[in-house]
Amino acid sequence: MVKEFRKADARYPDGMPKVVDHQARRIQVADAVQELITEQGLDRVTVARTASTAGVSVGHVQHYFPTKDEMLLFTHERVVRQILDRVSALGERATRQRLPIRDVVTEGLVEWLPVDPHRRSAHRVTLAFLGRTVDNPQLAQAHAETGRLIRSMLATAVHNGKECGEVPDDTDQDLAALELHSLAEGLALQLGSDPDAATSRTALALVSARVQAVFPGRCRQYE
Repeated sequence: MVKEFRKADARYPDGMPKVVDHQARRIQVADAVQELITEQGLDRVTVARTASTAGVSVGHVQHYFPTKDEMLLFTHERVVRQILDRVSALGERATRQRLPIRDVVTEGLVEWLPVDPHRRSAHRVTLAFLGRTVDNPQLAQAHAETGRLIRSMLATAVHNGKECGEVPDDTDQDLAALELHSLAEGLALQLGSDPDAATSRTALALVSARVQAVFPGRCRQYE
């Protein structure tokens, strides 16, 4: 028994087996996928290139993501979560600074627009993901769920806007949410696929004007 213990102990010089952070390893691969999509496009994303970019073995990538679509799904979910985290931070900042809801909605929608290198990279992943949803029901379902979540958040913002006086009482919150989401999604596609169709400044102005139309009133929640 003592010999067996010593033999096992010799495998772990520090006295404990190494704890593997599987989520961190998935993120490492996802970051490599995003880098490849941003710089070279989805067609250049292969297991071998992803492994090389991430600095890991091909077996490592295949262990966590058996298929290309699984890599793309996780990468897309990571990008969406990062955007939603920034939107949540906007809400917290607005509360501290006593900003009107319209400002939070405007800045939140802009987070989805490819108006700077960081957001252009995220949008490239979104475009690549969208293209794959045509032939993959699982990816299509994930895309639909993301859209429903965004519209739900916007509908909640419109509802809260009614309570604080920024939004007229007769506004249909679900319709307003759909309108704002569609505007942001359409502008993102235009900016991402045809930058000459509209400048970033024009896109920001359009978002601001439409949000102002939905939230025309004065915020009374801090009075």
